[in-house]
Amino acid sequence: MDLFGTAGIRGSAETRVTPELALAVGRAVASEVRSAGEEGGTAEVVLARDGRVTGPAIAAAMESGLASGGVRVLRAGPLPTPALAHASQGRYGVMLTASHNPPADNGIKLFRDGSEFDREAERAVEERVAGEAPPTAWDEWTETERVDTLDGYLDAVRAYAAGFGDDLDGLRVAVDCGNGMSAPATPTVLRELGAEVVTLNGNVDGHFPGRGSKPTPETLRDLRAFVADANEGVAAPGRPSAGDQGDDGDDAEGFAFGIGHDGDSDRIVIVDADGDVVHEDTVLALLAERYTRESDAADPVVVTTPNASGRIDERVREAGGRVERIRLGALHEGIAAVRADAAAAAEDDTRVVFAAEPWKHIHVGFGEWIDGVASAAVIARLVVESGLDALREPITERPYRKVSVDCPDAAKPGVMERLETTLPDAFPDATVDTDHGVRLEFPDASWTLVRPSGTEPYVRVYAESDDVDELIADVEAVVEDAVAAVGDDE
Repeated sequence: MDLFGTAGIRGSAETRVTPELALAVGRAVASEVRSAGEEGGTAEVVLARDGRVTGPAIAAAMESGLASGGVRVLRAGPLPTPALAHASQGRYGVMLTASHNPPADNGIKLFRDGSEFDREAERAVEERVAGEAPPTAWDEWTETERVDTLDGYLDAVRAYAAGFGDDLDGLRVAVDCGNGMSAPATPTVLRELGAEVVTLNGNVDGHFPGRGSKPTPETLRDLRAFVADANEGVAAPGRPSAGDQGDDGDDAEGFAFGIGHDGDSDRIVIVDADGDVVHEDTVLALLAERYTRESDAADPVVVTTPNASGRIDERVREAGGRVERIRLGALHEGIAAVRADAAAAAEDDTRVVFAAEPWKHIHVGFGEWIDGVASAAVIARLVVESGLDALREPITERPYRKVSVDCPDAAKPGVMERLETTLPDAFPDATVDTDHGVRLEFPDASWTLVRPSGTEPYVRVYAESDDVDELIADVEAVVEDAVAAVGDDE
């Protein structure tokens, strides 16, 4: 049984992530918690959901599964995913969300002590679901308690962000909440830190009527136009003048930048004063550099994914650190691996200072979960301190492309095995890494990555280079040859 993908369990609420599945997963989680040595009835699981229409019914089924499995259930109601992760510190957490998926989908993400379940823990839950974990004895069933955890999370974000940059007094920010769970979170944090915030799609609505839940340049077109129009003719947007009218925006200057979130607030997109989306790897690079520079560790490490840009490596090296990569959706496993390697080598001065994949950031000093709300607060304070343009200026932004090559699922293992030889042969001047696909890095800092899609019949090709079209074409040709050769062998 393969329930878990790269971000928990996710799919249609009618056919995949149903109340029946939630009940079974709830019992399986409770059984796994109890088998891990937690005492029945005292082991706590915080349960939350996003704003999707199907959330209440699935939450009710999950609650039943957990309670009949003999663990104490703390029902937190609608929350951003990072708020649930924060609440799971010292205990377990279940978040019901399909993140940026369409409104008909839902999902299940599992946490322990602020970190997502690793593959081993997920597989243990899968086995218990497949084995139809039964309820525990009737007199060990528990009664659910309701808890309010959002305020504590928002207080913690504000306190953490205060350690970076400058106060937000007078900063003007536009936030597109996308009718998702950032609505009660990001605007509140920024306002309480002193910013003037204007929201778009600022009500929680599980139909996502304002725009698609996934924040992309296309879905954020209203935010981009809003920021660009407000800033037209403004020399230095973002600071109020003596004639400004306050929160309603009348006669006010423009915005320093804009923010877009997804449905559960783990993703963040930054829009500059011209209404252009700042490349996700540029945002990642500027944060990675800052965390590396501020670390007092002799060996500061940034964990990212194979598809992340070489600009991250450049800025982290410049700041005195190094980059380690882990498969998509497994940043928490990458953090654990770096720590395990350091412990085995008795290297006390190695420390993970930041972990991120495009759009998603783990602020390790705050917590080991992906947190778009914390990113919004930290970035805002850095923008006040230096300005967004100055933060971006040292980062080399080369052209980037991604293409998909048709490849049947059954052929993917053979194709990737073949590419581990044929790609290095085709590009002999490249440094090769085959831990997570085949990644080639070139002397001029350009790179390419080839990896199989986990959800569709494709092999993905990523590339970043001043001559990106030529590089993509050359790599794509090698991949197509490998697909054809494996097909002929079969």
